Amino acid sequence: MKRLTIAAILLLAAPYALTAKIEQRTLTSKGAKRTYSLFVPDSVTKDHPAPLIVTLHGSGRDGKSLLSSWQALAEKEGIVLAGPDANERAGWAMPVDGPVFLRDLVEDVKSSVPIDEHRVYLFGHSAGASFGLLMALAESEYFAAVAVHAGAIAPQSYPTIQVAKRKIPIQIYVGDRDPYFPLRDVRVSRDELVKNGFAAELIEMKGHDHDYYSFAKTINERAWSFLKSQALAQPQKFIVYANM
Repeated sequence: MKRLTIAAILLLAAPYALTAKIEQRTLTSKGAKRTYSLFVPDSVTKDHPAPLIVTLHGSGRDGKSLLSSWQALAEKEGIVLAGPDANERAGWAMPVDGPVFLRDLVEDVKSSVPIDEHRVYLFGHSAGASFGLLMALAESEYFAAVAVHAGAIAPQSYPTIQVAKRKIPIQIYVGDRDPYFPLRDVRVSRDELVKNGFAAELIEMKGHDHDYYSFAKTINERAWSFLKSQALAQPQKFIVYANM
């Protein structure tokens, strides 16, 4: 377990220069039209396949809002970003939002952008964080790793932990003053994951509440440092579930 202070989080460097733009796209998944935002750095070419981060937004927002917070870092590091819109802005739900929809999203991106299939990651905030944890467990052989801010696994969803075929690497950030995901609840989720053999790293942010966007630059940089060190040893494998 690690701790970050607000003072450390606020040590922000100068912004990165941006050249590539965010594109709005649509696809059809399970017979329904779905939308997502896509960012492809100029450095990505067929000779240089890129890692992909699927960003899962919080309640009341859309895919572009969370993706935009990653854009500068993605430009610098050569990361492709895909930010899907949840079916309902209030939050994410199975099976309408995944895992099939997320698979279809990734495959849609791969159809036109050179992606390293061994390095497809999830990042989520709030409702997107909790959903991201469940999707990572359900499709542990499809996503290489997951990092989230302000999320937890509800006790009724603990059976999903048993579904995972691979001990997918997990990193969780949470503030010790978060009113929506209390630290004690997130610790319980971490402990449940560790008990089941997962390398789940919890980073407790001292003096921090639920606010992600004011501290996104530092959180994203640390999350990327974790994610980029993870890769699938085998080609992506997607598991189809009757109830998902």
